[in-house]
Amino acid sequence: MTRVPISHDHIRATLDAYLVRHPSERVALSPLTDGLARRGPLVSRSTFTGHVTCSAVLIDLSGQVLHIHHNTLGLLLLPGGHLEDADADLQAAALRELTEETGILADTANRDPVMDGVPLDINIHTIPANPAKAEPEHSHFDFRFAFRTTDRQGLHITLQPEEVGGYRWLKPVDCSSPSVAVKLATLLSS
Repeated sequence: MTRVPISHDHIRATLDAYLVRHPSERVALSPLTDGLARRGPLVSRSTFTGHVTCSAVLIDLSGQVLHIHHNTLGLLLLPGGHLEDADADLQAAALRELTEETGILADTANRDPVMDGVPLDINIHTIPANPAKAEPEHSHFDFRFAFRTTDRQGLHITLQPEEVGGYRWLKPVDCSSPSVAVKLATLLSS
Protein backbone atom coordinates (compact mmCIF):
# COMPACT_ATOMS: atom_id res chain seq x y z
CA MET A 1 0.00 0.00 0.00
CA THR A 2 1.43 3.37 -1.01
CA ARG A 3 1.05 6.18 1.50
CA VAL A 4 0.64 9.83 0.67
CA PRO A 5 3.29 12.18 2.03
CA ILE A 6 2.81 13.74 5.43
CA SER A 7 0.28 16.54 5.04
CA HIS A 8 0.58 20.25 5.77
CA ASP A 9 -2.33 19.78 8.16
CA HIS A 10 -0.34 17.21 10.18
CA ILE A 11 2.74 19.46 10.23
CA ARG A 12 0.60 22.45 11.27
CA ALA A 13 -1.17 20.46 14.02
CA THR A 14 2.17 19.21 15.36
CA LEU A 15 3.61 22.75 15.29
CA ASP A 16 0.50 24.14 17.01
CA ALA A 17 0.71 21.52 19.80
CA TYR A 18 4.37 22.40 20.26
CA LEU A 19 3.64 26.14 20.43
CA VAL A 20 1.07 25.54 23.17
CA ARG A 21 3.99 24.28 25.29
CA HIS A 22 6.53 26.80 23.99
CA PRO A 23 4.65 29.98 23.00
CA SER A 24 7.80 32.08 23.34
CA GLU A 25 9.22 30.34 20.25
CA ARG A 26 6.49 31.56 17.88
CA VAL A 27 8.66 34.30 16.34
CA ALA A 28 11.72 32.07 15.98
CA LEU A 29 9.59 29.49 14.15
CA SER A 30 7.98 32.04 11.82
CA PRO A 31 9.92 30.78 8.74
CA LEU A 32 8.19 27.41 9.24
CA THR A 33 4.82 29.08 9.85
CA ASP A 34 5.32 31.17 6.70
CA GLY A 35 6.21 28.07 4.67
CA LEU A 36 3.03 26.36 5.86
CA ALA A 37 0.99 29.45 4.94
CA ARG A 38 2.44 29.40 1.40
CA ARG A 39 1.45 25.70 1.17
CA GLY A 40 4.76 24.95 -0.56
CA PRO A 41 6.06 21.37 -0.69
CA LEU A 42 7.69 21.34 2.77
CA VAL A 43 7.98 17.56 2.77
CA SER A 44 10.23 17.46 -0.32
CA ARG A 45 13.97 17.51 0.24
CA SER A 46 14.27 19.45 -3.03
CA THR A 47 12.41 22.46 -1.62
CA PHE A 48 15.36 24.73 -1.00
CA THR A 49 13.39 27.53 0.62
CA GLY A 50 13.30 25.04 3.50
CA HIS A 51 11.86 21.62 4.24
CA VAL A 52 10.83 19.50 7.20
CA THR A 53 13.17 16.93 8.74
CA CYS A 54 12.79 14.81 11.86
CA SER A 55 15.26 13.74 14.53
CA ALA A 56 15.19 11.26 17.41
CA VAL A 57 16.30 12.22 20.89
CA LEU A 58 17.00 8.74 22.31
CA ILE A 59 17.39 8.92 26.10
CA ASP A 60 18.78 6.08 28.20
CA LEU A 61 17.96 5.34 31.85
CA SER A 62 20.80 7.56 33.08
CA GLY A 63 19.48 10.49 31.00
CA GLN A 64 22.22 10.38 28.38
CA VAL A 65 21.32 11.06 24.75
CA LEU A 66 22.53 9.18 21.67
CA HIS A 67 24.45 11.25 19.11
CA ILE A 68 25.87 10.14 15.79
CA HIS A 69 28.86 11.47 13.88
CA HIS A 70 27.35 12.80 10.64
CA ASN A 71 29.86 12.14 7.86
CA THR A 72 28.84 14.96 5.51
CA LEU A 73 28.69 17.70 8.13
CA GLY A 74 31.50 16.28 10.29
CA LEU A 75 29.49 16.92 13.47
CA LEU A 76 27.96 14.97 16.35
CA LEU A 77 24.20 15.28 15.84
CA LEU A 78 20.97 13.62 16.83
CA PRO A 79 19.97 10.79 14.47
CA GLY A 80 17.58 12.19 11.91
CA GLY A 81 16.90 13.13 8.35
CA HIS A 82 14.43 13.72 5.57
CA LEU A 83 10.83 12.58 5.31
CA GLU A 84 9.78 9.71 3.05
CA ASP A 85 6.40 9.04 1.47
CA ALA A 86 6.00 5.89 3.58
CA ASP A 87 6.20 7.80 6.88
CA ALA A 88 2.88 7.70 8.73
CA ASP A 89 3.60 10.87 10.71
CA LEU A 90 6.46 13.07 11.89
CA GLN A 91 7.22 11.02 14.99
CA ALA A 92 7.30 7.82 12.92
CA ALA A 93 9.75 9.53 10.54
CA ALA A 94 12.07 10.30 13.48
CA LEU A 95 11.91 6.68 14.62
CA ARG A 96 12.57 5.41 11.08
CA GLU A 97 15.62 7.67 10.80
CA LEU A 98 16.91 6.39 14.17
CA THR A 99 16.59 2.81 12.91
CA GLU A 100 18.15 3.55 9.51
CA GLU A 101 21.16 5.42 10.87
CA THR A 102 21.90 3.29 13.94
CA GLY A 103 20.25 -0.08 13.37
CA ILE A 104 18.40 0.32 16.68
CA LEU A 105 15.13 -1.55 16.37
CA ALA A 106 11.99 0.53 16.68
CA ASP A 107 10.61 -1.67 19.48
CA THR A 108 13.58 -0.78 21.73
CA ALA A 109 12.93 2.98 21.45
CA ASN A 110 9.72 3.89 23.25
CA ARG A 111 7.84 7.11 22.57
CA ASP A 112 8.17 9.36 25.59
CA PRO A 113 4.79 9.30 27.38
CA VAL A 114 5.26 12.76 28.93
CA MET A 115 5.59 14.33 25.49
CA ASP A 116 2.40 12.64 24.19
CA GLY A 117 3.44 12.93 20.53
CA VAL A 118 4.54 16.57 20.80
CA PRO A 119 8.12 17.26 19.71
CA LEU A 120 10.63 17.93 22.45
CA ASP A 121 12.08 20.66 20.24
CA ILE A 122 11.64 22.25 16.84
CA ASN A 123 14.73 23.86 15.39
CA ILE A 124 15.41 25.77 12.21
CA HIS A 125 18.99 25.50 11.07
CA THR A 126 20.96 26.18 7.91
CA ILE A 127 22.46 23.35 5.89
CA PRO A 128 25.50 24.40 3.86
CA ALA A 129 25.53 24.05 0.09
CA ASN A 130 26.56 20.61 -1.18
CA PRO A 131 27.89 20.91 -4.75
CA ALA A 132 28.29 17.11 -5.01
CA LYS A 133 24.51 16.79 -4.67
CA ALA A 134 23.76 20.05 -6.51
CA GLU A 135 22.08 21.37 -3.36
CA PRO A 136 22.24 25.06 -2.48
CA GLU A 137 22.34 26.29 1.11
CA HIS A 138 18.90 25.76 2.61
CA SER A 139 17.00 25.44 5.89
CA HIS A 140 15.85 22.37 7.75
CA PHE A 141 12.72 22.68 9.89
CA ASP A 142 13.70 19.89 12.29
CA PHE A 143 11.04 18.30 14.51
CA ARG A 144 12.86 16.50 17.36
CA PHE A 145 10.98 13.77 19.19
CA ALA A 146 11.95 12.17 22.52
CA PHE A 147 12.24 8.40 22.82
CA ARG A 148 13.34 6.30 25.79
CA THR A 149 15.34 3.10 25.97
CA THR A 150 15.47 0.92 29.07
CA ASP A 151 18.45 -1.20 28.05
CA ARG A 152 21.29 0.78 26.51
CA GLN A 153 23.70 -2.14 26.93
CA GLY A 154 21.30 -4.42 25.05
CA LEU A 155 21.01 -2.13 22.04
CA HIS A 156 22.61 -3.54 18.94
CA ILE A 157 23.98 -0.49 17.13
CA THR A 158 24.84 -0.98 13.47
CA LEU A 159 25.75 2.30 11.87
CA GLN A 160 24.77 3.32 8.34
CA PRO A 161 28.37 3.79 7.06
CA GLU A 162 27.58 6.08 4.12
CA GLU A 163 26.07 8.65 6.51
CA VAL A 164 27.32 7.84 10.02
CA GLY A 165 30.92 7.48 11.19
CA GLY A 166 30.45 6.77 14.90
CA TYR A 167 28.26 7.41 17.91
CA ARG A 168 28.45 8.67 21.48
CA TRP A 169 26.12 8.94 24.44
CA LEU A 170 26.22 12.47 25.85
CA LYS A 171 24.92 14.03 29.04
CA PRO A 172 22.04 16.42 28.36
CA VAL A 173 24.23 19.42 29.14
CA ASP A 174 26.64 18.28 26.38
CA CYS A 175 23.90 17.76 23.81
CA SER A 176 24.71 19.06 20.32
CA SER A 177 21.69 21.37 20.46
CA PRO A 178 21.47 23.94 23.27
CA SER A 179 17.67 24.11 22.93
CA VAL A 180 17.39 20.32 23.31
CA ALA A 181 19.71 20.46 26.34
CA VAL A 182 17.43 22.99 28.08
CA LYS A 183 14.27 21.03 27.28
CA LEU A 184 15.87 17.75 28.36
CA ALA A 185 16.67 19.25 31.76
CA THR A 186 12.98 20.04 32.20
CA LEU A 187 11.79 16.67 30.82
CA LEU A 188 14.19 14.62 32.95
CA SER A 189 13.26 16.50 36.14
CA SER A 190 9.53 15.80 35.70
